Amino acid sequence: MTSRVLLDDRLLIEELLVGLRRPRKNVELFTTGYWYYRACRVAVASAGGKLSGPFNDVPHAQQELAVMSLLELRDDIGLVGARSTVPIMAELARVHPKLNVLNLEAAATARVIEATVWLSDLGAAGILPSILDHERLRWKTIVIA
Repeated sequence: MTSRVLLDDRLLIEELLVGLRRPRKNVELFTTGYWYYRACRVAVASAGGKLSGPFNDVPHAQQELAVMSLLELRDDIGLVGARSTVPIMAELARVHPKLNVLNLEAAATARVIEATVWLSDLGAAGILPSILDHERLRWKTIVIA
């Protein structure tokens, strides 16, 4: 049986740069448009923040290739369209009026594709886990070594 996993921006960067340690069989990877945008923005801006940390670990000569790996999302990482998620985001915003677009999109995408949301340490420390729990959506913290 195939399971679906929704990667946050930090885990998406890790997967694209070095690969996450996970069972490869029967796992479909997805991310959201907002998380993908944040990963790409960090890749091209190299702002030096918490999200861009993995780029600092890549040798300078390979950084351009690392950036390109983000700007051209691999075919095996799904990206769900707004046509499916926006109506659910609007519904969730009614129930959780203070939730930002990033978290609304993550919860809506998880619901649409029936995925387990994988959150990095930083993502798991935010508001999203409580919303996922409230909506009875599965999530898991993934610690990057």
